[in-house]
Amino acid sequence: MGGVMCGIVGYVGKRSASPILFQGLTNLEYRGYDSAGIALGGESEIRFYKYKGTVKNLENVVSGRDLHGTIGIGHTRWATHGEPSDLNAHPHLSQDGTIALVHNGIIENARTISSMLEEEGYVFISETDTEVLAHLIEFVGKKADLSFSEAVREALVQVEGTFAVAVISSRNPDTMVVARRGSPLVVGIRDSGSEFFVASDALAFAEHTRFVAYLKENEIAVLRSGDDFRVSAIKGGKKRHPEIIEIEEDLAVIGKEGFDHFMEKEIFEQPRTVRDSMRGRLDPKTGSVRLGGLDDYMGRLAEADRIVFVACGTSYYAAVLGEYLIERYAGIPVEVEYASEFRYRHPLIRKSDFVIAVSQSGETADTLAAIRLAKESGATVLGICNVVGSSIARATDAGVYTHAGPEIGVASTKAFTAQVTVLALLALALAEKRHTLSCKERKRLARELYLVPDKIETTLETRMECESIAEQYAEAENAFYLGRGVCYPVAMEGALKLKEISYVHAEGYPAGEMKHGPIALVEDGVPVVVLAPNAAETHEKVISNIREMKARRGSIVAIVTEGDAETASLANHTVSIPEADEFVLALIAVIPLQLIAYYSATIRGCDVDRPRNLAKSVTVE
Repeated sequence: MGGVMCGIVGYVGKRSASPILFQGLTNLEYRGYDSAGIALGGESEIRFYKYKGTVKNLENVVSGRDLHGTIGIGHTRWATHGEPSDLNAHPHLSQDGTIALVHNGIIENARTISSMLEEEGYVFISETDTEVLAHLIEFVGKKADLSFSEAVREALVQVEGTFAVAVISSRNPDTMVVARRGSPLVVGIRDSGSEFFVASDALAFAEHTRFVAYLKENEIAVLRSGDDFRVSAIKGGKKRHPEIIEIEEDLAVIGKEGFDHFMEKEIFEQPRTVRDSMRGRLDPKTGSVRLGGLDDYMGRLAEADRIVFVACGTSYYAAVLGEYLIERYAGIPVEVEYASEFRYRHPLIRKSDFVIAVSQSGETADTLAAIRLAKESGATVLGICNVVGSSIARATDAGVYTHAGPEIGVASTKAFTAQVTVLALLALALAEKRHTLSCKERKRLARELYLVPDKIETTLETRMECESIAEQYAEAENAFYLGRGVCYPVAMEGALKLKEISYVHAEGYPAGEMKHGPIALVEDGVPVVVLAPNAAETHEKVISNIREMKARRGSIVAIVTEGDAETASLANHTVSIPEADEFVLALIAVIPLQLIAYYSATIRGCDVDRPRNLAKSVTVE
């Protein structure tokens, strides 16, 4: 048995459902792409089509078939268990074929339920826990003679774990039931309820409506065209009038705009996204910062005994940079924790602590679990995320949106620099509150941050040098990325990018740690990417590390400051970046590493936007 993280779409209305489902699945394919499927409702039967592979593959397979129907659900899958296959793909049907559902999450007591159902004569044909839920809905409905919506509710009461589900029934051909616990689900409303859209992310139906309602934890909703939108608690049935909000962001802007890949487009969008992350927040003339989402908390945050960041993957490396900046410029002790380890090591969390969760999607399951633990311990919990209305945005006490815009490429680029920008703003704001910097110095750093977008523009002009370096090492199977100080988390992020999209084994290390073991792996021709801008206070130490790597015949790729001929002379290849203060160095130094990873992946023939085994939004633990 196994769970999934995936994209869910659904439609109830007057139009043909299938084109809406396919477009929604395409928009959500960043969430998973090992298989896809749709189910269309009807008065006599449910027609379903599901196949291993991409959404496009599914469209090609069903081309020419009867796809009529005004109600339907769809799913694009990324499996955590159960290999990608036609059988394991969603939707899954009840044994009598009258109920179809799509599911995101993990049903933890699936084995217990399946054993009970097998004793009742149910037969399982897939390796998924989702099929268990489909059979359970049928079973409890027949046993207690429940209505369709009440059967779904009763089945979910018996389920342990996390889920977002959309369910249809041929016996109620005009009705869809949706519910969530721990996994995101949003309902779009058009023409006062004549049409409903359902998805894991509002991006799925952005071209149809901007009016949405987010289901809260442990809620279930019944959707019927032209009927009231009803929401209630799964357990107990307490009803709630859903809050319908208008999404302000232009979620429909998801085209590649002439670029070969979304990742390439997103790398080149970074001057704009960094500006957007600062807009209205930074006054470069006075050095003042205002983060509106934290207005009610900044005083207490500035007096905090400790700040704890929780994050995963790229967001973790952004948080490490936040640690460097806040400790150095604001003087507050900071710890950074992998969210996936946080709750399992029984952390000591005090009521005086501030826990800050960092996530691109705002749906990262491990980070949400860390938030719950922190809140149970009495800490104040803040969020930094990109997606408006996401689970983390709603679960935290307050927070800051990064304004990076939709990021479709699985490997995060612009979301990383947006997160680091917000963390730099936070460091400046705390320094102002705590008077840890002189007014003159704060203004200088604010000006440095304000100039970052222009310097990223300049750095993006190194794309040809970065492509040449990627060509040089296209066949390498191992690489090291080294840095010190603020360049160390950048080195880790650069190594992660190479691993994610080109499938080259790469490790990011503090340069000073190489001689404590890893240097044994450096041999003739092994590429060693060294972040060596001269603004770093450890510059001379990094020069010594370069000499150590050269002595072992490593092939040095150095990221250097423009005009630094001495450092460049030690390297086999160099990429020059504009001179910048250490406060903002990471935002500029990471750009060549993103470009090198991108061109390495394209040269090696990898699927850049959808690397194997990965999904954009990791919504299971």
